[in-house]
Amino acid sequence: MKLAPLFAALSTALLLATTPAAHASTGPGVSWQAAAADADIDRYFTQAKAEKKPVLLYWGAKWCPPCNQLKATLFNRADFIEQSKAFVAVGIDGDAPGAQKLGTRFKVRGYPTLILFNPNGSEITRLPGEADAAQVMKVLQLGLSSGRPVKAVLADALNPKSNGKKLSANEWRLLGFYGWETDEQQLLPVEQRAATLAQLARASEGADAETATRLWLKSIGALADGKTADAAQLPRLRAVLADQAQSRSQMDVLTNEAPDLVKALTPQPGDARSALVAEFDAALKRLNEDATLSRADRLNALQGRIDLARIDSPKDDPNPKNIPAALLNEARDQAARANREITDGYERQAVVTGAAYLLGRAGLWKESDDLLKSALARSHSPYYLMSQLAGNAKKQGKKLEALRWYEEAFNKSEGPATRLQWGSGYFAALIELSPEDTPRIEKAAAQLFTEAEKDPGAFYERSERSLKRVGTLLNSWNQSPAQAAAVGRLKTQLDGVCGKLDGSDAKAKSACEGLMKPAPRKA
Repeated sequence: MKLAPLFAALSTALLLATTPAAHASTGPGVSWQAAAADADIDRYFTQAKAEKKPVLLYWGAKWCPPCNQLKATLFNRADFIEQSKAFVAVGIDGDAPGAQKLGTRFKVRGYPTLILFNPNGSEITRLPGEADAAQVMKVLQLGLSSGRPVKAVLADALNPKSNGKKLSANEWRLLGFYGWETDEQQLLPVEQRAATLAQLARASEGADAETATRLWLKSIGALADGKTADAAQLPRLRAVLADQAQSRSQMDVLTNEAPDLVKALTPQPGDARSALVAEFDAALKRLNEDATLSRADRLNALQGRIDLARIDSPKDDPNPKNIPAALLNEARDQAARANREITDGYERQAVVTGAAYLLGRAGLWKESDDLLKSALARSHSPYYLMSQLAGNAKKQGKKLEALRWYEEAFNKSEGPATRLQWGSGYFAALIELSPEDTPRIEKAAAQLFTEAEKDPGAFYERSERSLKRVGTLLNSWNQSPAQAAAVGRLKTQLDGVCGKLDGSDAKAKSACEGLMKPAPRKA
């Protein structure tokens, strides 16, 4: 679980408000205008156009570790606070009444997503949540100074007649730091990403060396599992790893993509791979010790080292045997120090959850469990930590303990979208770990359908995916007469929910009615 793409944040006073006219602060000095419906967004874009200001839209959630990381490292920076005066800052809390519907409008799924729009409402760029705060600030400033939508920049870069020559160095940087992981196929289908990034890397050579390297690294990281890169490129990666300045500037890519980069360039275990892992480990160790990086970024580098140490172990091996004792001790010491020293609530949510995850990856399950349990009382979203405890127990084969934590996490979860997400996780665990417990399974699904009936955004984006997961699992679980009877009762309940939906909302009605329809059989 890297803190960034996860992919991807709070005391009650700092939560994004759910009332349309509210203002909410996610950090000292920055007032985020809360959006909970289309009308809010339309009003803010009208304001932006009148004031000739761009719009910065932030989409996040209270529990999300990377969201909390942004709040701990970016939103409280003096330069970000000063820069915020130049744009209309709009915050969407994923649990606001119309938030998931807004997610469909802006094609955002992962928390956090940051999108910059020009005053006319055209999307300029998506900021990279995985980069460090200083780099995100640079990208924001690039977008503000350019004002040109990244879609147009990409079209020029890929134009065979221009071969990218029309682009300035800053426009290349905008492409290099674009939030490809949160693009949601706005610019490119996922299957074209690796090849297109490689094409951009070649076209940017000579315009900006750092950007060319970034695009090249990202193109390798984007390769599908099992696909390999040209082995002739291996010296280039080794040069990046050996150069302290280069590895620092590419920190986010190297820490997040370490195993993928190694596997792509040295596809077979052996001396070549071992040598590259050693060089990679040295670079990540420097980053782990770099005091100019945030604590979360340094721990990401440590996690990269652990992932590399277990690169030839089975993917889901809960007890890897080949992690050096010295690295295990570093994991223990750094996790304990973070838990001991961090006082900021945002940083704790980001760092402690990441530290617990890397301890688990190292096979240090007791230390991971102890860290999470010690942090529960101080977390503003303890249900997130409870779900990690459930995952830990499940990976160790402790079924009853896992179900207990999954259920408690669901019971303690807050907010309509969050409850549907956590509830679907609990439900999936029941189906997997206790499929014979028909009453408990039916009760959990019935509760989720009841909560969906009260949530106007239940059939959009994350909430829809959570409910679809429940429907799909029910169809596959329906094997015995008792199970069929339970599924029948749930289907009747869901029909009632669908029947009460606003008839003018065809999207929601269609999603609701399709939840428990079996997938069509392949010919």
